[in-house]
Amino acid sequence: MTERLYGMGISGALLELPPARGAVPVAADSWLVRDGRARALHRHRERFTAAVAEAGGPDVGVFWEEAMARIPATGEWFPRVELADSAGDLRLRIRVRPAPARTTEVRVWVPGRPDPRRTPRRKGPDLGELARLRTEAAAAGADEALLTGADGLVLEGAASSLLWWEDDTLCIVDPDLPVLPGVTRDWALARAAELGVPVRRRRVRPAELAGLEVWCVNALHGIRPVTGWAGEHAPVTPADAAASGGPSERAGAWRDAWERAATPIPVPSYADAPGSR
Repeated sequence: MTERLYGMGISGALLELPPARGAVPVAADSWLVRDGRARALHRHRERFTAAVAEAGGPDVGVFWEEAMARIPATGEWFPRVELADSAGDLRLRIRVRPAPARTTEVRVWVPGRPDPRRTPRRKGPDLGELARLRTEAAAAGADEALLTGADGLVLEGAASSLLWWEDDTLCIVDPDLPVLPGVTRDWALARAAELGVPVRRRRVRPAELAGLEVWCVNALHGIRPVTGWAGEHAPVTPADAAASGGPSERAGAWRDAWERAATPIPVPSYADAPGSR
């Protein structure tokens, strides 16, 4: 099955639309679905609802229920809910997309220039710019791009939150910095609390991550340890990359816990859309 696009019609029902390529939403959210199960879906809904409200969009309630019914009950999917702006007309829609290939490790490119986002705390408007950064990262032999502020402080990845370990303390980027409220990051913080793992908010520059176990986390890949760095401003040289905190027993255990955290997607009992659950 290829990507399918659905949007709210005048009647209030969710209708299939022709493919719309190149349009950048003013709010968006996405997550992995495997055989009708997802992780922290309520948090994705809360984040999307807040983003839509900030952008001046309509109530998300009815749309969300209809949208969940369009996600197939079998297979791996990476749906994206959006608030699209068409000549000033704000419409809610969902892209039902096959999930891209997933990986368990990541190599990170450090661009050495400030974060280009206009709305760092709202996912959507900057997706095009972030996609271009990831293309540059791929050209540099990496999978992800590291975003830093004008002051050089580490923020997050182009498509992930950043976590790292200092001894037995789990560290996160200070949430007061301009970063997205990461759903998978928050899942990790909740697990740390359950395990009694100390958590520290930090403001660091890329060089301070050298030699540490660093994770990129997001709703598609889950927990991915950084196995190498690229770029002139990377925290370690290529020769030192193997010592920068690659796959570990700890990362494996946390990744397994994330995989087990999936729960069934709740859908309305009246859902009868073709191909839905």
